[in-house]
Amino acid sequence: MPLDMRFGADDLLRIRFAISPLCETHEAVRTLLRTDRHGYHLPWLRRMRTALAGLDLSALWLLMPSPQPGYTPDFLGPPPESSLAPFEEELARVRATDPAVAHAELAKSLACTPGAAASPKGRAMLADPAGAVQELADATERAWHALLAPDWPRLRALLEAEVAYRSRQLASDGLEKLFADLSPRVTWSGGTLTVRTRARFLQIQDLDGRGVLLMPSVFVWPDVVSAYEPHWQPTVLYPARGIGGLWQEPETGPALARLLGVNRAAVLVALDEPASTTALAQRLGLAPSSVSAQLSVLRDAGLLTSRRHGHQVLYERTPLGIALSAGGTGGTPR
Repeated sequence: MPLDMRFGADDLLRIRFAISPLCETHEAVRTLLRTDRHGYHLPWLRRMRTALAGLDLSALWLLMPSPQPGYTPDFLGPPPESSLAPFEEELARVRATDPAVAHAELAKSLACTPGAAASPKGRAMLADPAGAVQELADATERAWHALLAPDWPRLRALLEAEVAYRSRQLASDGLEKLFADLSPRVTWSGGTLTVRTRARFLQIQDLDGRGVLLMPSVFVWPDVVSAYEPHWQPTVLYPARGIGGLWQEPETGPALARLLGVNRAAVLVALDEPASTTALAQRLGLAPSSVSAQLSVLRDAGLLTSRRHGHQVLYERTPLGIALSAGGTGGTPR
């Protein structure tokens, strides 16, 4: 059923983007439960088998109703206050949750799963919400280090590229085109943003000048999530572009390698999405100085363009670079 988010004039001035390693951690944990999310992430899931063997996620899973739709406590992943807060900073906000807020949100979440509130773990959470907050924060921290931290440079690069793309889209095509292109589950009409969620009933939310936070996610596909309680900033968590090739290692064809050199060809092929020097170096296992030199040559040759995004410089292929990399790997231009 849909969620209708009703915009006023002030809300249009308060639309922003953010990236949340904390929310991505919880969506990764949820993906382990949801087989309908597995398609794009099978290589990652295979790699996680060893890490999962010693990881207890039962406390988090109890608050993630599945397969039926339900409510997960908002305090576990509050909307980030900045565009890209460090995981540690976001986790500190979780640990500082008011026990009264935690109790109310835990009770609402546990009520979504038959028997959850009456289970030993459910009863313990409701009896000691302050202790539950710390237990859940500890479980989230362990999940972050086991499931996401090793791959975060790659995930962050994809999410930053998504934000940069949407920012350009907003500047060039306007808000209506931006919303129309986010997801088939999102539509815009007459000042109302409609998000088709997994909820079983129609929800209506007046934004009342709070605006909306748009947050791309690697793991949320095929869903779009927007279910925060009114005291949080209204947020739409939507699938980022480029997840289809996220876990594929770039393959450099021999012809392209002979033309450009192995490292330079690898850099060009790896730029399926805009990325920084640091992200490319981590992905390819090369020194940042070497990647920087290759990027300069490729840009001077007209195969790449660069632009500043915050404190980073992002590189992306030009049409010529796209055609050359596709021809060199036997693929099709993207």
